[in-house]
Amino acid sequence: MQLNTDLSQTVLVHAGQLDWAPSPSQGVDRRMLFRIGAEQARATSIVRYAPGSRFTRHLHPGGEEFLVLDGVFQDESGDFPAGTYVRNPPGSAHAPGSDAGCTIFVRLWQFRADDLT
Repeated sequence: MQLNTDLSQTVLVHAGQLDWAPSPSQGVDRRMLFRIGAEQARATSIVRYAPGSRFTRHLHPGGEEFLVLDGVFQDESGDFPAGTYVRNPPGSAHAPGSDAGCTIFVRLWQFRADDLT
């Protein structure tokens, strides 16, 4: 999938006007803002977790960063309430979810695998 990939052009997207697209995990939906690739992609998205939804443990070879917009995001390292910013380095892994539900802004594969400084 290619979505808003011309980095030489300004892109304006009103995320609230986009449809929610289901992810491979039941109860987790996305509004895709930028994407290069299929399911494992360089991507920027708004992701909504329904109460009790989870992803299975997975790897982030290109890193991940997210900002919790609403609710409480959770993984094995803790609970992250609205306003929390998290950056996971290339090669990190986790099993994310939300007991109460949450919405996050997330960027994936924005780092090179060797970009650890």
